Amino acid sequence: MSRDVNVIVDYIICRLLEVGDTPTVLKVQKLLYYTQAWFLALNENDNEVFFNEQFQAWVHGPVCRKVYERFRDEGKIMFSALDESDLMNKDVTKCLEEQDVLHIDNVLEAYGDLSGTQLEALTHQEDPWLNARKGLKPLERSENSIQEEDMRNYYRKQLQVSV
Repeated sequence: MSRDVNVIVDYIICRLLEVGDTPTVLKVQKLLYYTQAWFLALNENDNEVFFNEQFQAWVHGPVCRKVYERFRDEGKIMFSALDESDLMNKDVTKCLEEQDVLHIDNVLEAYGDLSGTQLEALTHQEDPWLNARKGLKPLERSENSIQEEDMRNYYRKQLQVSV
């Protein structure tokens, strides 16, 4: 079962606002990426994704174009702060299954205290983003897709290292 990416984005924003964070588009994009990446790593079914959207290897790290366009259409850029007015659905918890909420909460527990810039730097050290940007200059624009298989394999290896 695939989830609507905008529901997940709204949930991430809500949770960050609840703890007094002022999330940016950049931070939400990276937390969304880690939500997908860790789902791929932890899920035994290699054909299942958390949501049906690809990430592209942009200069500032992984970006889901659909989410980028959502906020761009509202006049928000990567470093823009988000608040309640940016939510499509304020009652988002009713749109997610309990296990989905648990998964996203686990990602937020692991990464939520980091800033968007810190999360960007982290993704820049990891193989999925690096592989998608092979041959590109550091500031070169790219719409290369980050491969889900790279995400799955890389984060599964991280699980084995941490055990």
